[in-house]
Amino acid sequence: MSFRFRFFYVFVTATALLSAAAQSQSLSLKPFKDDLFAYPAALSSDTNGAYTVLDYHELRDINQRDEVPERRVHAQYTDTSVRKVQQDLLLKTDAGDVRHVAVGKTEGAGIIVLYLHGQGGSRKQGVDDFTFGGNFNRLKNLMAGNGGLYLSPDFPDFGDKGAAQVAALIDHYAEQSPGAKIFVACGSMGGALCWKLAARNDTGRRISGLLLLGSLWDESFFSSPAFRRHVPVFFGQGSHDVVFPVEKQEAFFRAIIAKSKAYPYPTRFVRFETGTHGTPIRMTDWRGTLNWMLSKAP
Repeated sequence: MSFRFRFFYVFVTATALLSAAAQSQSLSLKPFKDDLFAYPAALSSDTNGAYTVLDYHELRDINQRDEVPERRVHAQYTDTSVRKVQQDLLLKTDAGDVRHVAVGKTEGAGIIVLYLHGQGGSRKQGVDDFTFGGNFNRLKNLMAGNGGLYLSPDFPDFGDKGAAQVAALIDHYAEQSPGAKIFVACGSMGGALCWKLAARNDTGRRISGLLLLGSLWDESFFSSPAFRRHVPVFFGQGSHDVVFPVEKQEAFFRAIIAKSKAYPYPTRFVRFETGTHGTPIRMTDWRGTLNWMLSKAP
């Protein structure tokens, strides 16, 4: 191989790698109904803005937003044409069959977001267009409109078997979209799976961020591959959550910051003042949160 050819080969390879890295870093979700889903006013913040208390009001944020409170949001909050790219699928894996709903690009996606439901939920919860103030419909549209993929799976439990099936689902779609950043959002008890995925050698080294919505804490995270990689973590919690007390989740958030001595850990906490257990699923700003996570993802 001549010097000139070797130089050309190295130059082209380096250019391609830099281009791919730049494309990954530049990914930013385009707006979708941002004015309707904007956060209410901030009451306070600290930790350089990483911790924020928002002014949540049930009369405004449920009764005025919903046509039928907690059952059907007003029409302007949704765009159901996204159902054209929604599929109810079954993936056969070594860990078992995984029923899931996929919205968007099942191959070549630039970003993949999974939602893992809580106790008593199913894959259908995460794709319901009308409940939770239309927030799942917004997430579906954000993924479909930005070359992404959204997944809402069923799983048998919140233990090792459930984690194995979700890990197999992630593995399958990661292979179909090798350049995608992968974010896992966990509602309520689904958070047990978030922490298990973070601790696994496969998913802990693959996922790009975690979102805990009205969920729980797990100190095993500090010894996980995901923690060592500094994957961004978002917490959304209602101040009146009687299932998982906000004070304990806040303490865990601050422990993450304290454990990271080299440089500030990429974590955010949004406290919805007077909000209850399901409030973060209704109120979390998917676009703002995911764009922040994309900017911090390893």
